[in-house]
Amino acid sequence: MAWFKRQEKGITTPTEQKMDVPKGLWYKSPTGKIIDADELERNLFVSPEDGFHVRIGSATYFEILFDNNKFTELDANITSKDPLNFVDTKKYSDRLKDVMDKTKLKDAVRTGVGKSKGKDVVICCMDFAFIGGSMGAVVGEKIARGIDHAIKNKLPFVMISKSGGARMMEAAYSLMQLAKTSVKLAQLSEAKLPYISLCTDPTTGGTTASYAMLGDINIAEPGALIGFAGPRVVKDTTGKDLPEGFQTAEFLLEHGFLDFITARKELKDKINLYIDLIQNNEIR
Repeated sequence: MAWFKRQEKGITTPTEQKMDVPKGLWYKSPTGKIIDADELERNLFVSPEDGFHVRIGSATYFEILFDNNKFTELDANITSKDPLNFVDTKKYSDRLKDVMDKTKLKDAVRTGVGKSKGKDVVICCMDFAFIGGSMGAVVGEKIARGIDHAIKNKLPFVMISKSGGARMMEAAYSLMQLAKTSVKLAQLSEAKLPYISLCTDPTTGGTTASYAMLGDINIAEPGALIGFAGPRVVKDTTGKDLPEGFQTAEFLLEHGFLDFITARKELKDKINLYIDLIQNNEIR
């Protein structure tokens, strides 16, 4: 049985010849489930083992929601400035350049216009990879312009939020976007056009305090973290222990802050269903 025994001593394999498992073949969910990366992608980045929804970006959401992934991107080249010459661990201007190079994104939100189940819709989607999906002047401006386009062309508007909140490097400029986007949504409402808000993991801070919670119908993905301040801050402020599941989508649904929780594979059908119901159209 020598076929499985090493007969020679001191045999070594050069590092460059070692057969390592390539990175990205497997994904481990927070519950410890191991999923094949290709299978995870085929399942819209939802773990088939436990239903955990892995964070995805605007490119994947657009692929899910737009028919054949065909859409026109609005205001694609707007970029942030550094009016305050802000510096923390690095210059804000340098941080912007680095993150644009790394993510190939211009800022933390993208706006697409295209057909979903055969009808045109405007979709704004945030990207957490861009400085934590933080809301700066460009984010507010692109959302406002997306709403303007919806009003001008009489189209439904969908907002997909995924954000850590206001962008501190823009200070008051960032906070102004809460009012700006809220006013635009009021104009959308006056035009009697549907607004569907989808909260994904995480939706926090000023995003939650403005457009994320102003939908005609507010929905969320399962397990999404949704709140204004983080659980630690809330606990320290109130001096009380927080209930189990605090600030999860399921907790908010139970307490009336959300209308529905929708699994990712059902998003396209459900969003279009809500639009048809609001507009009293034939159900697609």
